[in-house]
Amino acid sequence: MELNDLEIYKLAKNISDASWGIYLQLDWQDKKIMGDQFISAIDSIGANIAEGFGRFHYLDRNKFNYNARGSLFESLNWLDLLLKRNKIDNVRFEELSRELKNLGVKLNNYIQSTKRIKRSTESL
Repeated sequence: MELNDLEIYKLAKNISDASWGIYLQLDWQDKKIMGDQFISAIDSIGANIAEGFGRFHYLDRNKFNYNARGSLFESLNWLDLLLKRNKIDNVRFEELSRELKNLGVKLNNYIQSTKRIKRSTESL
């Protein structure tokens, strides 16, 4: 399997693309105050999934998967603040929030599958 075939990686990249549109609509001050952190957190999800995918040992892999999950929660925080500060509308908020939560479920499943691989190799 290639990285680009991994569903969670593709989802993370799609979320990054959608978030970039939000970032570009912010004015300079909003980008500086919260936009830069928002887009960094969003992009960090896919970056950590990619780095973990390249690791051989399951502990290394899941370390980066856990980092991706942390960045996902940080992204939800920034998304919530963007809504509360009237920088995005409810429709964009709901759509991106739903996509992030869906990715979170799939990321948790991926982490669990990596742990199962570890358990199955221990029994050999």
